Amino acid sequence: MGKRSAWMKIAAAVVSGLLVAGLFPPFHLAAMAWVALAPLLAALWSVREKRAGWHGFALGWLAGTASCWVQFRWISAVSPLGMVLLPLYLGLFWGLFGAFAAALGNPWRSAPDSAAGGFCATLRSLRVAFYHGAVWAGLEWLRSWLFTGFGWNALGVAFHETLVMAQAADLLGVAGLSMVLVFFQAVLVQAARRLMQSARDGKRRTRLDFGIAAAVIGLLVCYGIVRMAGEGRGGTVRLKTLLVQINIPQDAARVLWEAVDVHMAYEQETIKALDDLAEKDAARLKEAMDESDEGGVSLSWPDWVMWPESALTGRILRANDGTWGTWRENQETIAQVRAAGLFHLIYGINELEAEKSGDGQLVMKEQGRAWNSLAVMSPEDELQTYRKHHLVIFGETIPFVDSIPLLKKIYEQQAGVAYGGSFTPGVAFDPLPIHTNGVVIGAIPSVCFEDSVPRLVRRFVRPGPQVIVNVTNDGWFKESPAAVQHFAAARFRAIELRRPMLRCANTGVSAAIDSTGSTAHPDTGKPQVLVDEHGSHFTRGSLLTELDVPLQPSFSLYALIGDWGVISLSVLGFLLAWREQRALARNLG
Repeated sequence: MGKRSAWMKIAAAVVSGLLVAGLFPPFHLAAMAWVALAPLLAALWSVREKRAGWHGFALGWLAGTASCWVQFRWISAVSPLGMVLLPLYLGLFWGLFGAFAAALGNPWRSAPDSAAGGFCATLRSLRVAFYHGAVWAGLEWLRSWLFTGFGWNALGVAFHETLVMAQAADLLGVAGLSMVLVFFQAVLVQAARRLMQSARDGKRRTRLDFGIAAAVIGLLVCYGIVRMAGEGRGGTVRLKTLLVQINIPQDAARVLWEAVDVHMAYEQETIKALDDLAEKDAARLKEAMDESDEGGVSLSWPDWVMWPESALTGRILRANDGTWGTWRENQETIAQVRAAGLFHLIYGINELEAEKSGDGQLVMKEQGRAWNSLAVMSPEDELQTYRKHHLVIFGETIPFVDSIPLLKKIYEQQAGVAYGGSFTPGVAFDPLPIHTNGVVIGAIPSVCFEDSVPRLVRRFVRPGPQVIVNVTNDGWFKESPAAVQHFAAARFRAIELRRPMLRCANTGVSAAIDSTGSTAHPDTGKPQVLVDEHGSHFTRGSLLTELDVPLQPSFSLYALIGDWGVISLSVLGFLLAWREQRALARNLG
């Protein structure tokens, strides 16, 4: 019986891990979010062996490793070694939760809830559920922070297409949604156990805890409805942006096109889109003139044009006094698209530290720094840059590479290109002001997966109209679920901070997102996501997007307190569980 029980717990852990993996792209089984962890919780609370914490850790680690291996298989496109090591590492956080649930937070180990009745049982069930939800959310935060962090596919991201539930992310962040899901399932498992006990002995037991948990979910739904209805009711400014995506193939870090082909592609696709828009605007103006209604015509010309991360192969040279220059191929490409008309150009590019030579020319500084940057160029060719803060380990920086040469060899073997040195992290946290339609819109800049790091994006929030701007290149991971998972995580930054978002990617997902997380066009309701006729984001093309940018964004608790809400609740939940277990141990002793 002991071996059978052990195998049942192992099976339950694996089932939970696989169900959690199914919540995210490419599976999209969001409805399972309400029950996915229930088998694991039941298995952890059923641990009766000595050293329960270690048994719980093993079950949790197994569930997490299985789940993360399914979720992040796409890592193999860049690093087969990473596909093995990353799930093993991420599983540790599940293991810590398992240790807590099987020992310190276990409601069935020291005082089974069948022994309690009525209101006391209800309170205990809700306390236990709170402990578990808070600790899970705290571990998600820790995972997103420790060793620079990896926060993808937090449990709450399952709501990325269930926008009514997703609105509560503006309270405690997406980790707060994870807390709610674990809280609900912890109550569900306890209530189900009491129901089975009642079926066996005929004694009626309380179900009030489940009713309260369901009421909490109902309140969050009501909150979501109210917030979605209220967004955009104040004054707004309409922002039109042309997103250009080329879908350039890569083999890890190695771009498979020649530099001239890359530049010609951006040039041709952008000019083609701008010419089409100019023709449509000319036709509308002519029609309006014929009908003597020039004042009512709506034009399509973009205020901004966006290209993705590392769009141009040339570099920008930047001196400390702000003087800048760029490679000739960059100048030629930009000049060609500039000839089409006036707009701000936003694109990703590598930036090099420079200095002036004796004849006043800009030259690369010897042993100078390099940055992965987002550039904003005005119609008058004035340049602003944002330098990426959150560098990808083994992609953009390798810690200790100078003292451990083996790390350099591992990078070159996995990435397929020579190691050219690490980028330098940026230090500025100021939005980039862009004068648009008579107002100054603050661009909250992010490069690559920085839009999946809420604590970083939050630091750019200021009063007044703002748009989160992300340029990225998920082409490293070929046609895998990586880009869609990235997009699912990014949508929550718009909700958490109540700032709309623009994303431009090499292989997708390029889209416009309003402050409720919706991609719907403000007038037509059509999704503003760049896809082909088959609905695939792995395509070349352009998309004119429109966003209503709030002049006075609505309140967001997360923008005010950041991750401190989840951190505080997590510590509180752990301490209360520890205190309760000590009290139970004294009473039983």
